[in-house]
Amino acid sequence: MRNLPDLNSAAVICSRKGNAPREVNMQPQKKLINSVDSCVDEAVCGLVRANGGLSLLKGHRVVLRSDLENLRGKVALLSGGGSGHEPAHGGYVGAGMLSAAVAGGVFASPPPASILAAILSLYNAGASGVLLIVKNYTGDRLNFGLAAEQARNHGVAVDMVIVAEDCAFDRPSKAGRRGLCGTVLIHKLAGALAQEGCSLDQIVSKVTEVLKGIGTLGVSLSPCSVPGCLPSFVLPPGDMELGLGIHGEPGIKRSKVGFADEVVKTMLDHMTNPDSQSHLPLKSGDRVVVCVNNLGALSCLEMAIVARAAVICLENRGVEVARVMSGSFMTSLEMTGVSLTLMKANQETLRLFDAKTSAPAWPNLSSVCVTGRSYITDPPATSTRPQEDTYTEGPLSPVMRQVLQMICSTLLDKQEELNSLDRAAGDGDCGNTHAQAAKVIQEWLQDHVIPGCPGQLLSVLARLVQEKMGGSSGALYSLFLTAAAGHVTETQSNAAAWASAVHAGTQAMRRYGGADPGDRTMLDALCPAVDELMKLTTSQPGGHMAILQAAVQKATLGAEETRNLTAKAGRASYIAAERITLPDPGAVAVAAILRAVVEVLEAQK
Repeated sequence: MRNLPDLNSAAVICSRKGNAPREVNMQPQKKLINSVDSCVDEAVCGLVRANGGLSLLKGHRVVLRSDLENLRGKVALLSGGGSGHEPAHGGYVGAGMLSAAVAGGVFASPPPASILAAILSLYNAGASGVLLIVKNYTGDRLNFGLAAEQARNHGVAVDMVIVAEDCAFDRPSKAGRRGLCGTVLIHKLAGALAQEGCSLDQIVSKVTEVLKGIGTLGVSLSPCSVPGCLPSFVLPPGDMELGLGIHGEPGIKRSKVGFADEVVKTMLDHMTNPDSQSHLPLKSGDRVVVCVNNLGALSCLEMAIVARAAVICLENRGVEVARVMSGSFMTSLEMTGVSLTLMKANQETLRLFDAKTSAPAWPNLSSVCVTGRSYITDPPATSTRPQEDTYTEGPLSPVMRQVLQMICSTLLDKQEELNSLDRAAGDGDCGNTHAQAAKVIQEWLQDHVIPGCPGQLLSVLARLVQEKMGGSSGALYSLFLTAAAGHVTETQSNAAAWASAVHAGTQAMRRYGGADPGDRTMLDALCPAVDELMKLTTSQPGGHMAILQAAVQKATLGAEETRNLTAKAGRASYIAAERITLPDPGAVAVAAILRAVVEVLEAQK
């Protein structure tokens, strides 16, 4: 990656407004950048513009605390390295962490001139000394070392701590172990010490001791690629690489991707293997801080799974997990992978780790020890679930059982038809979800009496579909049944009460689901039927069956007419209207359910 001319510094980029990209990449654009040459400067500018506690050193890729006056009389901390590891290192600039960070090109060490400019800026602000925190890479050691020597010639008290905590290689080369995400932990501890007013020598002594108890190991499922370049290495599909570096350097072993628990165990076994010269000594009874670091492209879901696995694996070894930080702390561009860092910790280390900082990339962590914490909350002592074993049957119990049996068999018969309709505009599982509900209700019917109170039965059904049916259909049916349950009781279960119950259920579906008749949903079958059923509130008993039959006809017609409607709600609303020519499966299911109910009632006459 070639160095950029001074005029293309981050400060100059930051002053431009609305400039179009100056380069046209002839290759397909695979990164959301404006140009390869300006991407680092624009990223540094973006970090500073988005965080009020940061400022930019003109002419350099140096991020400074915006309150440098508060450094007077205290040790200042400076770190940095190649870009592409964000939020490292600029994201850790703030009170209680770094005083400044200097960025190089992508995966390239920053130039000595910028490092020196940062040191002198901190010294001129009144800092009593400057500590350089440097990852163990040749370019970083040389450039920070040169700047340190130059700064001493200016009368600045400068010292350097080299972070080299990589646990990958059993027999490290002369270059030594690499500096990885453990560097961020040193930023935090050294920053807390500096904030408290410790001297330069005191800070160096304490963090050097802590470094003996830090180890890191990474694993990757994919390579990364520097902007404008090909991927750093090739990893076959289904393979992972253990022990790789944050610049895409080769690791120590390739294998097939395993389960998360297995991968984490493999990582921790390697990190603590006493046969390796770079292992982290760890025994039962030790206390550690765990950093689960996203190398760039793992999902939050995967990160949480890895964090869980790391905590459990360590606790199974008798290790006390004091703190866990999980997130993106030192990345490798878009690499799909994770690194684990362990830091052995005593009470003093934890005190420094928990100290407040204004650095924007440091997470808001709890100071409660992870191991030993009660993390399961018991549900309320009073359950909202009806006491189903206390129900007694009533006059309506036999017919309600028959109705449920007919509905279940109908939905099971229509499973494939509903799936087929759903494939035209959804994921093709509408029949499966209705069949799942039917099976659950059938199982319940085998072991339970039908309560004489219809409202109690509707409440039971609402719970069953809520827990077992799943998806939006389960929620909608549960809403309907829950809202309807309060309108029918053992003493009030005539036709008018049932009509009011169905109306209340339908209104609940509309209120919370957000759909209306005409939106191509189950409401296009249900609402016309409910309008007809409301006639039961004023009609004579002799006309009830005719109203029920008319309601079924209207539901069937409403379902059929959905083939001509444009979907405005549900998953089908995302599909082009011309591709949807079949009836809505939810509406077809509603019509089938109503038909099953009426068939049973007709047989009772």
